[in-house]
Amino acid sequence: MFVEINGNALDVELTGPEGAPLIIVHHGAPGLGSKAEPRASFGPLADTYRVLVFDARGSGNSEGKEPFTHEQWVADVEALREWAGAERFVMAGGSYGGFISMEYAVRHPERLLAMVLRDTSPDSSNEELARANALASARVELDLEKFGRIMDGAVRDDDDLRECWAEILPLYDHVYDPAVVARKVEQTPYRYRTHNYAFTHNMPAYDVTDRLGAVTCPTLVTVGRGDWITPVSCSERIVELIPGARLEVFEESGHSPQVEEAEKFQSIVRSFLREALERTAPA
Repeated sequence: MFVEINGNALDVELTGPEGAPLIIVHHGAPGLGSKAEPRASFGPLADTYRVLVFDARGSGNSEGKEPFTHEQWVADVEALREWAGAERFVMAGGSYGGFISMEYAVRHPERLLAMVLRDTSPDSSNEELARANALASARVELDLEKFGRIMDGAVRDDDDLRECWAEILPLYDHVYDPAVVARKVEQTPYRYRTHNYAFTHNMPAYDVTDRLGAVTCPTLVTVGRGDWITPVSCSERIVELIPGARLEVFEESGHSPQVEEAEKFQSIVRSFLREALERTAPA
């Protein structure tokens, strides 16, 4: 369904039993991501929780009214919470969606019952690590011009974004399968203006390291051992900064343990949420 959120139509799906705790999941890769991934990875939890997934402003099927700032994306999450009628909820996000999850947590800590992060970073230092990892990989010989355009937010149009995305996709999975890469290229919705804004304007200024100490909700941080773009060290840093945060490293995964080790991922998330919500439930 389409819901008007802060003057912008968002493509939203809400499933699960009425009255159950709400989980809002933010997808990654602005301009490339969509609700499809969080629907697959968190949708099964709708047997116990209300699960809200959506295409963020400027991504997927949603309308693309600017600005594409972190502040706006956080405001959209807050408006979705209000629309869903939840006073408090669980925030979840992977990759760039983890950036927005943490940005939300430091702005609205009183609203969160718990937080689940996946393959993300507390600042933009992951970009230097990612470039080094990509150049050192023997998996693919990168076209450095395309690599530079997608990493710097300088793609020319949707077709160029598609070509640049195809260039770096082989780096993401624990096991490289060209057929899987080709399928992902075909299934991805391309919104180059959103991508460019995120990596030209947002990323250089992104840094929540000095504010994560104020996050009070139980937090689970998950990451694939072979993640090239937000390496394990980034997740370890988050765990150092958020009091009581828990780290789970998936040894047989790259950037997507929720896909590559799906059963284990869902089991760990379910266990964490069960324990976390017992601790944060009102007396």
